Amino acid sequence: MTRLILLDRDGVINADSPDYIKDVDEWVPLPGALEAIAALKQSGFLVAVCTNQSGIGRGIVAPAALERIHRRLAERLAELGVRLDGLRYCPHRPEEDCPCRKPRPGMLLESMQALGVGPDETLFVGDDVRDVEAARAAGCRSALVLCGRGRAAEAEARALGVDWVEEDLAAVARRLVAEERC
Repeated sequence: MTRLILLDRDGVINADSPDYIKDVDEWVPLPGALEAIAALKQSGFLVAVCTNQSGIGRGIVAPAALERIHRRLAERLAELGVRLDGLRYCPHRPEEDCPCRKPRPGMLLESMQALGVGPDETLFVGDDVRDVEAARAAGCRSALVLCGRGRAAEAEARALGVDWVEEDLAAVARRLVAEERC
């Protein structure tokens, strides 16, 4: 049974940008994504975010700007009557070989430990092959959404053994909530 839903941020919750999401005015939630998080929370799931944010390490995104973005996410979720159970990010560049940077499992493992949930009860939702690899390395299930980078990553993600593929976070939430009711 799934208790914890871990989410990538860019391309899953909000629109992604090859130029990075540098400030709150560039942060645009994907249609239905915030409502999907609310539906998951209201159905009793724990929901947390695990996101690579190398724009900080590259000097493109200021740490204060990232905090404003995450505060806006929290505010928008509060308007729907819910809050995240956790939010972790890795600020490092890929070449720094940080253990928390996806595709390594550090953030996922830390989130599961902090929330007292095992890998067998956890689903990680992402839009990139790195997300599928991180889930596999952490021992949890994975779902790929086709929004964001997902369409381009689908064939490789399927070859890696992604557990399921959905159009977007709203579709993931509908499936999980329906499974929970059964």
